[in-house]
Amino acid sequence: GAEEPGMEAEAQELPLGCGGAGGSPAAGRSPEGEERREPPQASVSNGGDEDGGRELVELKVIWNKNKYDVKFCLDSTGAELKQKIHSLTGLPPAMQKVMFKGLLPEDKTLREIKVTNGAKIMVVGSTINDVLAVNTPKEAAQQEVKAEENKKEPLCRQKQHRKVLDKGKPDDVMPSVKGVQERLPTVPLSGMYNKSGGKVRLTFKLEQDQLWIGTKERTEKLPMGSIKNVVSEPIEGHEDYHMMAFQLGPTEASYYWVYWVPTQYVDAIKDTVLGKWQYF
Repeated sequence: GAEEPGMEAEAQELPLGCGGAGGSPAAGRSPEGEERREPPQASVSNGGDEDGGRELVELKVIWNKNKYDVKFCLDSTGAELKQKIHSLTGLPPAMQKVMFKGLLPEDKTLREIKVTNGAKIMVVGSTINDVLAVNTPKEAAQQEVKAEENKKEPLCRQKQHRKVLDKGKPDDVMPSVKGVQERLPTVPLSGMYNKSGGKVRLTFKLEQDQLWIGTKERTEKLPMGSIKNVVSEPIEGHEDYHMMAFQLGPTEASYYWVYWVPTQYVDAIKDTVLGKWQYF
């Protein structure tokens, strides 16, 4: 019935760091087999006042136009701050870019990088739901772009194009077939107008990877790779013909416009010029 030596000695309370219990695991341990008194556990809170000697710092976390006032342990690491931001915003740590005088290091404490009271912490990133919402299929994205373009004034109504279109359809324009897509013909596309109202023909030299744009005055031989883009639009009242532009430089002034392109060749022209001619 005699008590073991040291039975009356109480377990010593261990000092707590910012992340939980610390110190030597042997401190205050009772002999094996005997019940010992557990030290009271200090609650770890990022939003309360200074607790258990831990030094807190007041932060302003800014994400997606939202501001959060946060009290956080000065001896916590950047990785731990990311976990706190996750609890506030729902933004996973792996998708966070946290900025304080540059990118916040995850392995250093706020004290080490000299974070002070009132410091602004900028957070950049999107939640998984946001990513899924914008990761729409390619077809849906293209439809959105097309819908946005439809809100703009049609090209054929713009003054710079009206002066050519008002001349009417050329007498020698090639026949069109509405609702049909055809391969490029083996002969040049002719009977069309350019921006100055002069006659123009297009010859696709696939073996040389060139587009020849011919007028009465001269023929320009353009490498396919020099054409940045191709845009087209049906002509109102004559939807079986298109107006089309080849982008030869970075500005609108570099667009070479061609009018009265038969609609059945529009897709073939675009695919040929933009590097998919092998399918035709």
